[in-house]
Amino acid sequence: MSFAWLLARNVVRFVAGLPLPNRHYCCVCEARVAKFLPYMPTGLRPYRPPLFIAAMETIGSDTANFSCPRCGSHDRERHLLLYFRATGLLSLIQGKRILHLAPEKHISAIIMGMQPARYVMGDLYPGPGMELVDLQDIAYPAGSFDLVIANHVLEHVNDDIRALREIRRVLCEGGHAILQTPYSQALTCKFENSGISSGKARLQAYGQEDHVRLYGRDIFERFASIGLADRTIRHEEALPDVDALKYGVNPQEPFFLFQKPLSSGAKT
Repeated sequence: MSFAWLLARNVVRFVAGLPLPNRHYCCVCEARVAKFLPYMPTGLRPYRPPLFIAAMETIGSDTANFSCPRCGSHDRERHLLLYFRATGLLSLIQGKRILHLAPEKHISAIIMGMQPARYVMGDLYPGPGMELVDLQDIAYPAGSFDLVIANHVLEHVNDDIRALREIRRVLCEGGHAILQTPYSQALTCKFENSGISSGKARLQAYGQEDHVRLYGRDIFERFASIGLADRTIRHEEALPDVDALKYGVNPQEPFFLFQKPLSSGAKT
């Protein structure tokens, strides 16, 4: 990258972070900003969804309003935080046991501030403060957690049904799972093929080089098929007064919330 390009990028970030006509608001750092920055995976130009992904009416991140120029929070962090607050789940974290897969920096800090009884940050390639956790083979006993968070993770997992069963197993009865992931409104069921194996092919077929499938509109039934009750809430239901453009989130993305049912005879 050239010095001129780096300078231009930093100027854009600086201007975007100025408290100019306050059109946008970051609910993570509570700053008013001129604009959110687009998703730029290569650092050279904004992401443009492949033609197939656009044609399939794929719902995922708001790539045009992706990151906050002040704190760097991503749209999916901002949306998750808004959903957390609106549903009351955030206030219930204190004293609970949380498993957070591929944890986002800002959400992790908020969760730790709520003083959970146990907070496990896990990843297949763990960074500092994380544990090695394979979502397809979670090394914790059944009923270990009250809440499992997998925010944009399942589209990366080879065997998602096996991963979902593991999530259900480690949840306690009545526990919740947050399972955000991109999906297509046009596809009747998931689109996945083992022959689509290169990063270039996956980008065109699934929208990102490391995705292994594109879910269809049967995603809610698919996730519930392993014994989780569907508690999904739409943006307009949970956040009727939230201006999606102002907050930099995708109003079409629902809150993928699922719950492990209580066994028969268990007390609520």
